[in-house]
Amino acid sequence: MDFNQPNTAEAGMLIRKPANEVFNAFVDPEITRHFWFTKGSDKLIEGNTIHWEWEMYNVSTSVFVRQIKPNEKIVIEWEVPTTTVEFNFKSLMNGDTYVMIMHSGFHKTGNELLATIKDSVGGFTTVLDGLKAYMEHGINLNLIADKFPKEITQHGN
Repeated sequence: MDFNQPNTAEAGMLIRKPANEVFNAFVDPEITRHFWFTKGSDKLIEGNTIHWEWEMYNVSTSVFVRQIKPNEKIVIEWEVPTTTVEFNFKSLMNGDTYVMIMHSGFHKTGNELLATIKDSVGGFTTVLDGLKAYMEHGINLNLIADKFPKEITQHGN
């Protein structure tokens, strides 16, 4: 794992839970909905295309699950044009897990690329913050819903 690739957005967080639980939180939409999207069409299964929704924003996307390595790695492709998101789960000696998310393959340059990477880092950091609160304390902080309230930002496709 090279976490210092150019043109890659990176976000990481220590989660004080075992890797299998943290990994499953991203695979199972019934768990993921507590800290990221509101609906997922199915669990992440290698080779499948899954549909995710953020109902509060009237936004949805489809993701292709390129790779699943249980308790270690998830690789998805999303957006148009396609970008790659890699979730790595490193089990630590004390039973905790370090999650690193890398988003790459951007089809932009210059200031547009910088803005996209900045947005991606911020978004995935928010996802990891929500994951930490939910996994460690059972709290849904509503971080995704509260990031762009309707009074501030226009919602919808």
